[in-house]
Amino acid sequence: MDNSGERPVVVLDRTPATAAPGLYCLILENGGWVRLAHDVEDRGPGLIGRGVLGETRQGLVAGDRASWSGILFESPEDAGQEAMDVDVLTAVGPAPAWLIKPQGAPTTTWAIHIHGLGSPRAGTLRGVQVAADAGLTSLVVTYRNDGEGPVAGTGRSELGAAEADDVRAAVSFARENGARSIILFGWSMGAAIALQLAAEPELRGIVAGLVLESPVLDWVSTIKANCTRSGLPAWTGALAIPWLNVRPLARLVGLASPVALRAFNWVARAGELTVPTLILHGKFDTSSPVEVSTRLRALRPDIVDHETFDAEHTMSWNSDRERWRAALQSWLAPLVVH
Repeated sequence: MDNSGERPVVVLDRTPATAAPGLYCLILENGGWVRLAHDVEDRGPGLIGRGVLGETRQGLVAGDRASWSGILFESPEDAGQEAMDVDVLTAVGPAPAWLIKPQGAPTTTWAIHIHGLGSPRAGTLRGVQVAADAGLTSLVVTYRNDGEGPVAGTGRSELGAAEADDVRAAVSFARENGARSIILFGWSMGAAIALQLAAEPELRGIVAGLVLESPVLDWVSTIKANCTRSGLPAWTGALAIPWLNVRPLARLVGLASPVALRAFNWVARAGELTVPTLILHGKFDTSSPVEVSTRLRALRPDIVDHETFDAEHTMSWNSDRERWRAALQSWLAPLVVH
């Protein structure tokens, strides 16, 4: 930490992530959040500096370990939103959610924001801001085994297969409270959940659109990409597949039911898409390959719009906030029912 200037500067090892322009956050091991400025300073061989935005909740100490994150807002208040805490009743227990109403008269179109695997619901607040500006009431949900929602079974993720039941309950909550149509905002695995729901016949005419940030459009491609990201050959990802979709093996790894991975392949299921879909995806995504999004857009140009950014996984907003917001605002406008 350098405190010699007008505002503190955090000195970091230079990596493609830490040196990328944009607004980012350090989440410290002690629970502190440090928001970092857009500009990057050269601090000599192998080092960069980034200014600190606002006040840090807990002090930084030289040598502290932290995770690099695109989650800039810790709470709705941080994002300039007023939220009410509500519970969505699911089959496995109440799932906490934030109900966020826009300023002025709300529309009858609601947005349901679905976070990804290993990410808190606060990560979706980047999209909530745009939804609120468009007049949408937002429901920011949790789901089973995500660390905030109810615990079910062994407590392990089922990659969106079972979690979709909890988000379906959130759609029912929205409809019971005045929503006539729903736009699903899905981040990473949240996009996989959104796609499952949009394809359900009973939700036809209710789900009016999909906003998918860094979407998981094919779990097999995503698993292989994450093996490569971890320094393993991509083919090793194929070894994991039977442990997920074969019942006896799935039970051995703690899954209540096998995950039908083919049902999550939206390149294969492209013909089943029925609602306008906006994909926002970083070119440098090493977790959910952007090439899969490009293929889906090529297969369904009639219904899928695709915006790419110079960004890693779920960090498109951070890399170019104004363009991300403008693309979403323009796409949302014809779908919002007043």
